[in-house]
Amino acid sequence: MKSWLNKIKQSLQKVKGGFVDICKKLKLDKWIMRLDRYIIAKFLGTYFFSIALIISIAVVFDINENIDKFINNNAPVKAIIFDYYLNFIPYFSNLFSSLFVFIAVIFFTSKLADNSEIIAMMSTGMSFKRLMRPYMISAAIIAVLTYGLGAYVIPKGNVTRLDFEDKYRKKKKKEFVRNVQLEVDNGVIAYLERYEDRNKTAYRFSLDKFIDKKLVSHLTAKQAVYDTTSTHKWKLKDYMIREMDGLRETITTGKSLDSIIKMEPQDFLIMKGQQQTMTSPQLKEYITKQKQRGFANIKEFEIEYHQRIAMSFAAFILTTIGLSLSSKKVKGGMGMNLGIGLALSFSYILFQTVSATFTTNGNTPPIVAVWIPNIIYAFIAVYLYRKAPK
Repeated sequence: MKSWLNKIKQSLQKVKGGFVDICKKLKLDKWIMRLDRYIIAKFLGTYFFSIALIISIAVVFDINENIDKFINNNAPVKAIIFDYYLNFIPYFSNLFSSLFVFIAVIFFTSKLADNSEIIAMMSTGMSFKRLMRPYMISAAIIAVLTYGLGAYVIPKGNVTRLDFEDKYRKKKKKEFVRNVQLEVDNGVIAYLERYEDRNKTAYRFSLDKFIDKKLVSHLTAKQAVYDTTSTHKWKLKDYMIREMDGLRETITTGKSLDSIIKMEPQDFLIMKGQQQTMTSPQLKEYITKQKQRGFANIKEFEIEYHQRIAMSFAAFILTTIGLSLSSKKVKGGMGMNLGIGLALSFSYILFQTVSATFTTNGNTPPIVAVWIPNIIYAFIAVYLYRKAPK
């Protein structure tokens, strides 16, 4: 255990040294004073240490909970380590990043206050506003890191993690879907009575084309098989095409027809947690495309897209609250500050989860529901900042 902790400390020292080198290269060492570098190193060091500590505990609990499922489903040890836990750790670290920010600020700032270091800083004429500078720089680093990982890196790992869970832990993929209707192109409406993912086949398929709100073509097929080797390629079986030109109608029938239709199974066969596997640009494109098609079941995708941005800004809000709470030296040490900080951070995460249901179960726009916790806690941050010792 001690050797493991020593390795973590050595890694944090390397992070600190690398940060100092970056500051020198960017000529920020003159603007960022030695005191700023000291606070930033303390902040980031405590932040990453708390992540390592709490996530290691979470991994132990997860292993204890799922070990029977892994054994019963014959999950390979290599897949458990590299496919599941190697992607489990960054996902949950990023998910609870706001909690780790709060814990880090409360913990090390309370220690600074308890050692009278903050009193010494302010005795030199440093204002509370000036004291916030290194905290805000640290929050900015964490916010950029959190957004970059959540928007571009972690979704790719989630693909592997969710595939592992579906195979060895719990089925999450839908095997079929019924009564799907969507707009696949401008004025082109597709309908399928049933789609089965095991054989990539849609049954009782129809495709209607409208020009100026008039039906000009109606295609029906008993089956439409998706070609996995090519995008948007479907093979129609036992088809009939009716083409209308005024009062004239032309009918074409056949046994098999290769066709390009701008839809894919993932457009209507939505897997639980699918939004977690998309990068932010992919999410934005998917949401726009589904809205154009009139597909209504995209609220979870919109929540995920806006939540990634809102969680990044939460670092600034929670850092301000944590600093304002713990900068004052109190009797009894950091216990009270840590308790209040944990209560506020858990309430923030809980409120974030509850506010998301305002969209899924109500008519609140996703962007509003996601930002409600940030707005409320921003007012709390302003109030505590004004009450903080100056």
